[in-house]
Amino acid sequence: MKKQFLAAPILAFFCFLFLFPVACSIAQDPPPTAEAQVHQQYLDFFEEIYRVMGENYYYTLRRQDFNNFIRKFDTEIYPKVNNRKQIDEFVRMRSGAYLVEFLRKKEDRFSALFPPKAAEEFEKEALGKRTDLGLKGILTNDGYLLEDVEPRSDAYQKGIRPNDIIYSVDDIALKNLTEEKISELLTPKEGILVRVSYFDIQKQVQKDLELLSQEYFHQTVFPVPVAVDNVFCLEIRQFNRKTSEDMFNFLSLINRQDPSGLILDLRGNPGGPPLAAREIASFFLPPQDEFVYFQRKGDEKNSLDVPAIPNQYRYSGPIVILVNKKSGSASELFSGTMQKQGRATLMGTNTAGQVFLKSMFHLDSQAMLLLVTARGHYPDGEVFSFDGITPQVQTREDEGDLVSLAAGYLLTKIRDQKK
Repeated sequence: MKKQFLAAPILAFFCFLFLFPVACSIAQDPPPTAEAQVHQQYLDFFEEIYRVMGENYYYTLRRQDFNNFIRKFDTEIYPKVNNRKQIDEFVRMRSGAYLVEFLRKKEDRFSALFPPKAAEEFEKEALGKRTDLGLKGILTNDGYLLEDVEPRSDAYQKGIRPNDIIYSVDDIALKNLTEEKISELLTPKEGILVRVSYFDIQKQVQKDLELLSQEYFHQTVFPVPVAVDNVFCLEIRQFNRKTSEDMFNFLSLINRQDPSGLILDLRGNPGGPPLAAREIASFFLPPQDEFVYFQRKGDEKNSLDVPAIPNQYRYSGPIVILVNKKSGSASELFSGTMQKQGRATLMGTNTAGQVFLKSMFHLDSQAMLLLVTARGHYPDGEVFSFDGITPQVQTREDEGDLVSLAAGYLLTKIRDQKK
């Protein structure tokens, strides 16, 4: 009887060992459905955006705001998605963009999410890069009349110039095509060689060339005629890594002509890298002086000084800078500092109020976050205003020929100095 009594617990113990895994497997949660997995992928994407913004955004984020967005997504956006068993890229990117708008501060109009293709295009545009043949013109009865040939393009290096006429690209005649189709032919992917037949207007001869589509920094500085002797004008359409090179070339020519005054037209200039504005300042401001500084939240200031260049390349005469509401970012940085240092007179309307350090962050999805990461400050500590820079000489937006007005202002200033 005793042996039989002990056998019962032993049998129960072995039954427990064999049956325990089965019981445990029954107790486990079932694997997530395809829909649940897709929903989690959306949430992971939003978490990545929140994390990158939290680590780099100039302003402090609140987790509660993020949680409010997730509730809004789950109750108002996600239920309207037709196929919930796979990621809808449009929904993901549009919702991510909405999340950035939801989290950013009211005064911040710039932080945004860009889908992969738009991110690539934005980055090139922001840096002043292009990938094409460098040819722009208008369609005529004879062919495509070139109005502009980028100096850093392969076409320019091989001798094509404005007023030449393109007859065909890869044996496709242009005169019977639409402007859209011509633009497509003139912007092949990087590294592609195309055959171009054109008429050289200077040599009065038809030529055939192979041109390479390549990435380059486009020209940003252009001379503007001024109807006043010894007063010169340069239009700066954007800032990029080659703007100082363009400025050097034109300013060297101007300095040889004993200029009395200089007009810099920054109207419509959206800006570019702050370092490009710093390089331009070297032609006008004392070397090694503090130019501006940026400061991230909780960080020490990051100062930019004026680069030192040989004196013969600097311009020391009077300057008028033309600005308007579309003059933003680095163009405000440059013009505001020139005004603050008493080196130039600003003429026009208030600028855009965009002197932030904007940085690009690439996400796992190949999308890109553009974030305000720092505010710009003058050397004396004053912050660049959200209201933009106010010119000393204010005009209406539709004032007319501001270049002539600026030239007249410079003449008056020059005469007053001679008295």
